[in-house]
Amino acid sequence: MPTTTDLTELARHMEWADAIVWRAVLSSQEARDDERIRMWLYHVHMVQHAFLHVWRDEALKLRDPAEFPDLAALAAWGREGHREIQAFLASTEPASLDRRVHLPWAPEVEKMLGRAISDVTLAQTVTQVVLHTTHHRGQVNARLRTLGGEPQYVDYIVWVWQGQPAAEWPEIVG
Repeated sequence: MPTTTDLTELARHMEWADAIVWRAVLSSQEARDDERIRMWLYHVHMVQHAFLHVWRDEALKLRDPAEFPDLAALAAWGREGHREIQAFLASTEPASLDRRVHLPWAPEVEKMLGRAISDVTLAQTVTQVVLHTTHHRGQVNARLRTLGGEPQYVDYIVWVWQGQPAAEWPEIVG
């Protein structure tokens, strides 16, 4: 079972890596114009926000991609989500990591899988968000290469080797 310290560290890496990928996307005209990249980044941050609502026992509030007039607004929303995830984890008691969480989208998943899904804990869902983000960040990096850009080194170990630096979001992101 991961500890709150472990999960906080993984979330810090997630933000650091997201910020690096955002800098690469925003510095490339081809990437800024690419709808697939935009939708992957929207999806990543929408999932981060959705789980945050679940963790805080709040009503699910999903935003439409059309609500973001440009990529800077989408990145700012992503950054806000990271700040809220960090604040949530900082206030999480270790004993609550075993707390069962209800996923409002469970019926859709059960229908897709053709079976009931198992209960999940807070710790498992935090881990899911980190792994899910890593998967889609890899897709964005692969797409950057396809568009002629350079994928960024965002491996966890690279972050550790660099002394676990804080995320450096692009200047245009609030």
